[in-house]
Amino acid sequence: MPITHKPVLIIGGSGVVGSQAAHTLRRLQPQLPIAIGGRDLAKAEAVAAKVGGAHGVAVNLERADLGLAESDKYSAVAIFLKDETLNSMRFAQKRGLPYISVSSGTFEQGPEVSRFVHHPGDAPILMASHWLAGAAIFPVLHFAKAYRALETIHIGVLLDKEDMGGPAASADYERITGVAPAALTLRDGNFTWVSGAEAEGRFTSVDGTPVAAQAYSPFDIMGLAAATDASAIRLDFALGESASRRRGEPFSTEIVIELRGLSEDGAPRRSRHEIVHPAGQAPLTALGVALGVERLLGLAGGSPVAPGLYLPEVIIEPDYFVERLLEFGARIESPEELVS
Repeated sequence: MPITHKPVLIIGGSGVVGSQAAHTLRRLQPQLPIAIGGRDLAKAEAVAAKVGGAHGVAVNLERADLGLAESDKYSAVAIFLKDETLNSMRFAQKRGLPYISVSSGTFEQGPEVSRFVHHPGDAPILMASHWLAGAAIFPVLHFAKAYRALETIHIGVLLDKEDMGGPAASADYERITGVAPAALTLRDGNFTWVSGAEAEGRFTSVDGTPVAAQAYSPFDIMGLAAATDASAIRLDFALGESASRRRGEPFSTEIVIELRGLSEDGAPRRSRHEIVHPAGQAPLTALGVALGVERLLGLAGGSPVAPGLYLPEVIIEPDYFVERLLEFGARIESPEELVS
């Protein structure tokens, strides 16, 4: 039986973002079976019924076999919560299944990397703990094509206070900001951890409102540093009120990208790009994971991905990701395309 005929196991698939990922994957790949994994089997089965072509399974992360029968076959594993045991990754590697994680801070990637290094040929491992699973880094790389060389990349992200998501997302935020109050930045070509006054930042919301923010370091910082020659990269995070809610509308989520460098003809250039999703952060994270699943399985963008350790921007084309962002409801505007 072809691998694509086996279900993708989505652990945390009955949660706020995981369930959206299942629906997104169903829209992208109508024939792909899906297994909704969660602690509460009844809840998982209820989500599966809404997704269609899916079934629910009870998952126990305290067990090496996740509480699943050896006869249960899967094509990939995606997890939407922090697995402190790494049993989900161990499960995927032992079965040779592509694996996607989205909940690790930059400072806590070591155990996953070490597990891969000890078992490099077992399975493809996709570490997608970027801002909203790639919703910022892919547009940056897309717009960077207009530059001969990038010098500075600044990303401002605004998460509405009413859009914190479910318990898993809240736990990730509390853990990452609590355990690692310093944030990774790239400054003058040097990786630098900033905290206190150095971490205080500011950017302009899509409606022109100045927003106070703090430096934050999902995988975007190290990913962009490796993918570009920029000497300064920083992501500032604000938890507050989105522009849409200031207008009296429901919350949205915002990503503001500011680039500076040299244009193709060598002239100084700077640009600003704004990404808004009117339904908040969950659809963007869901899309990023769904695109990762289809790429790993060879359902889009090329053949199935071989065993290895990957970041999403290495295996997914930025233009394709941005195209899908727009298709799934994001709005992208570039109000400033200026020569410095």
